[in-house]
Amino acid sequence: MSIKIVAIDMDGTLLNDQSKISEDNLKALNAASAKGVKIVLCTGRPLIGVTPYLKQINFKNPDEYAITYNGAFAQNLNGDVLINHTLTFDDYLAAEKLSHELGTHLHVDGRNHIYTANKNISPYTIGESFLVQMPIRYRAVEEMNPKLEIPKVMFIDHPDILEKAKPTILEHFGENYSIVQSEPFFIEMMHKNVSKGNAVKELVEHLGLSQENVLTLGDQGNDLSMIEYAGTGVAMENAIPAVKKIAQHVTASNNESGVARAIEKFVL
Repeated sequence: MSIKIVAIDMDGTLLNDQSKISEDNLKALNAASAKGVKIVLCTGRPLIGVTPYLKQINFKNPDEYAITYNGAFAQNLNGDVLINHTLTFDDYLAAEKLSHELGTHLHVDGRNHIYTANKNISPYTIGESFLVQMPIRYRAVEEMNPKLEIPKVMFIDHPDILEKAKPTILEHFGENYSIVQSEPFFIEMMHKNVSKGNAVKELVEHLGLSQENVLTLGDQGNDLSMIEYAGTGVAMENAIPAVKKIAQHVTASNNESGVARAIEKFVL
């Protein structure tokens, strides 16, 4: 069956190491879109962190989609939400408590701000704020709004600290939540139904298509579920071994326009 949806991770996949979309990737995306193929950007970022790239791609049809917060939301380019899976305030409190016990930093990604109760704000939180273009708000736990919509909480710290903390995080939350390590310095905790794979699946069903119509591309642990789900799952050359292992194909790296190479091969 023909490819009708291309779901693409951003950091380390569509974007090169300078966080840019190459000219080859832009040409391939627009050629696929002109052919009627839906391009879905799939990311841990919020929509505000995706918008500058959507403008750069310059889709003419608002009936294109973005999967944000690793699958907590699926939205069209007008911002209309089709999929919504968020955490409760009690979930946040439990994660905050464990972060203190483990000695890791933690922050919350809200819709429009990043919230942290750490007075000594982690440089990784500052880096995330810059990357996704959301301001940081320091809020002590008792100052947090219990009605805050929470797509995900993130345990963040130096990779060696998170590596030691990871087994305990999985022991506490692995059974009832979706836990992914999107970077060596990020472990993300989300609603149990949240994954890029589940969001792609729900979107595909919403559009009346099937998984044979889906091409996915990714490089990190949070991409595993969508690579595994797709009829055609493609790993980047720079992907972690676990992604390459389950992918059907491996394309060039993110610095060599691997997305364009895959779209040219399987779509165009």
